[in-house]
Amino acid sequence: MLAFTRTQLLSSAVVGAVALVVGASSASARSDEPLEYLGPVGPHQPILMSVGNKRIIAFYEPGDRHCNVYVVANDRSDDSGASAEQVRVSLTPHQIVHVDTTQNKSLSLQCGENAATLGVVR
Repeated sequence: MLAFTRTQLLSSAVVGAVALVVGASSASARSDEPLEYLGPVGPHQPILMSVGNKRIIAFYEPGDRHCNVYVVANDRSDDSGASAEQVRVSLTPHQIVHVDTTQNKSLSLQCGENAATLGVVR
């Protein structure tokens, strides 16, 4: 059986997230409707959205009654993924994190009760 360390697993998740962001950016550039899913989502399920000129993917893993949130963003015009950035934060239930862009646009994510969900707050 193949065994992964926590670091290898998280690294794989981030690489996959970047690939999804780049793919979503490419797909949205070719279609009229950008791909969006605002949740709420369960552990390891993606939230997909656009914020200003950024394409965002966010997901979380529960841990010790917290939402360990990962947010990956890249420029919508960057098909290579070279502009991808990652933010990682741990939230208590009902706590909100605000991620701002340089265009004064904001994404707000909230950890649900008992770290069971993560969702976008408008």
